[in-house]
Amino acid sequence: MIYYAHSKKNDIPEQEYLAHIRGVRSLTQEYVQDISCYANCDKTLLSGITEKASTFHDLGKLNHENQDVLAGKTSSKSLPYNHVDAGVAYFLNNKHFSAYSAAVIQAHHIGFPDFTVEMDKGDKAIFRDSSIALDVDRELPELQAIHNDLIDSHFDYGGEEIKGDPSVFLRMLLSCLADADHTDTAIHYQQYPAEMSPVKLRAAERLDQLDRHIAGLKKKGTDDDRNALRNEMYFACRDADINVDITSCDSPVGSGKTTAVMAHLLAQAEKRRLRRIFVVLPFTNIIKQSVDIYRKALVLPGEKADEVVAEMHHRADFESEDARHMTALWRAPIIVTTAVAFFETLASNSTSTLRRLHELPGSAVFVDESHAALPAKLLPIAWKWINIYAAEWSCYWVLASGSLNRYWTIPEIAGTENSHSVPEIISNELRKRLAVYENNRISYHSDLSPKGIAELAEWINKFPGPRLVILNTVQSAAVLADYFSEHFGREYVEHLSTALIVNDRENTLKRVKERLADKEDTNWILIATSCIEAGVDLSFRNGFRELGSLVSLLQVSGRVNREGLLDDAGMWTFCILEDGLLRLNPGLKEAAAVLKGYFEENKTIMPELSTQSLADEIALYGLSKKHENLVTAEKLKRFPQVEQDFKVIDSNTRLVVVDPAVAKRLQYGKVDWKELQKVSVQIAKYKLDELRTPMIMDYIYRWNLEYDCFLGYMAGIVKLKKYKGEAIII
Repeated sequence: MIYYAHSKKNDIPEQEYLAHIRGVRSLTQEYVQDISCYANCDKTLLSGITEKASTFHDLGKLNHENQDVLAGKTSSKSLPYNHVDAGVAYFLNNKHFSAYSAAVIQAHHIGFPDFTVEMDKGDKAIFRDSSIALDVDRELPELQAIHNDLIDSHFDYGGEEIKGDPSVFLRMLLSCLADADHTDTAIHYQQYPAEMSPVKLRAAERLDQLDRHIAGLKKKGTDDDRNALRNEMYFACRDADINVDITSCDSPVGSGKTTAVMAHLLAQAEKRRLRRIFVVLPFTNIIKQSVDIYRKALVLPGEKADEVVAEMHHRADFESEDARHMTALWRAPIIVTTAVAFFETLASNSTSTLRRLHELPGSAVFVDESHAALPAKLLPIAWKWINIYAAEWSCYWVLASGSLNRYWTIPEIAGTENSHSVPEIISNELRKRLAVYENNRISYHSDLSPKGIAELAEWINKFPGPRLVILNTVQSAAVLADYFSEHFGREYVEHLSTALIVNDRENTLKRVKERLADKEDTNWILIATSCIEAGVDLSFRNGFRELGSLVSLLQVSGRVNREGLLDDAGMWTFCILEDGLLRLNPGLKEAAAVLKGYFEENKTIMPELSTQSLADEIALYGLSKKHENLVTAEKLKRFPQVEQDFKVIDSNTRLVVVDPAVAKRLQYGKVDWKELQKVSVQIAKYKLDELRTPMIMDYIYRWNLEYDCFLGYMAGIVKLKKYKGEAIII
């Protein structure tokens, strides 16, 4: 008799059980082999548990009713019996006892349960589906016999003591199994190629290539003092003699950090035999600029640029078999992604997200603009993970910024984790010389009387342009941009936020750079959200930022008088009048109060205040009980709670496709994750529900209101707001 693991789909026949088990076991062993050399503890345990779990993860599919559905004899949208429980029962048997194998099998579709709750059930009920447990126990000998006739399943059994961090170890187990399961299934359904050959890092060769790129820039540029300092910065980073696992790089605006730190990472990767580099950026807008630089400087002859440097603007994770192939994976040697996508993967309990985690061990991770990567409430658990991945999984970390917030020196954040100092890549003497160009580059001012739309526009127009205005919400930015367009003409204003898809953001940035290069074109304004604050090479005459955090103010000031050529460039902080159109961001309330206090006390705004501002925020408001408990929840293996509470952006967002043609093709599975990211945006689920936005599949939605390249999806929201005469909050 032939037994099946997956049913027929269109012209693709059923997948045999034996083929799937062998495929998953082979892929799992491949993943474990890839990371074993980077595992500083528990590598034998990792190998043993993944082999057991991969072999028995689908044991319950051998149930005769499940087989009838898989063979097409019975029609059903899902299997009649939970196929996971049999494998769990097998490993809770005294003869084959392996608690972690049972746990990872139970989790390979739905994620881990709360271990505190499970432990209260008692040994026999732990990880079990109580609704079918008795039936499964009766059937288990028969299922085991069928399985053993098909595939060799003899293993060594013994103690299972995790010597490293248990929660991170368990996520790594689940990552290996889930990715192998999803990948083998996608290969069978011809959604992935049968043979995949990921591009290697080849760190030494790419470093040589980067050296040549920098040398070429030097020939093209002017040989002034500032360029000489940037060159010195590059070689100081590249040649830094670093032997610890966590370092920092506090370098001022315009010091060439993007390429200098990459040179350092490549040198460290070669020295440590690392396999991958992550560049973690706070905002989606920065990604494209960094990706373009890296693709130009690091791709070797004969390689495809997008296979060497992958850009991931937001999470694209899908559970269903029809959509799994569109999940964004970490398989390129150099990955540029956002802090949201990166750190929420570390916190995740969803198999569609966790499946990429096993690609992280043995990586160099560059957290750029690290002050803006995470809110204060998430830093304690993030700092714990940084230390664990450094100590146990051979990750090398660089925490960098133009206004570095040394949060690891704050006891409430660092706790007992690596409380010693984090060394700098560049010397203090070089940093001081680089910082000379920051002196008197910009002056900071404030006008904290709340302003409505018309008053705010009138006030901003009094200052010479070009002008940069940053607001704290997507809605406020869109509404103000729409106001300027209506009252002063479309050419008077540009708009940039995550309401725009990737290509439209890229085109807007290109147009902004062209306008800034035209010295005759000065009377205009760019209205944006915080996505433009950091890492973008722009220079405006004057800047205006809605009251927020000190570090955000310092960062956006780097987009004003960037080269220090003007004597009277100003950076203004203002307050908005919340009127149903302009909206305050509640997530910035505490940080804004601290900055407001600094202005009221006439404190000098400077980078040295960065760490103090975070300490003051914690001293005034503390860390919420929910987020204080994250570290404890992690220790207790309360996985669902950690995933739920660790949200970089406090909203439940969904992927929304704005291109009708792509939305239509999605129904037939003809789209990959790279294309999907280019034509989609992220919108809060409650707003999609309110607008009755149609769902295409697996939590992917189709935007059915107006979208344009100026306001993005907010064009439809603004038009609807005007039509109804009411505010719609995004």
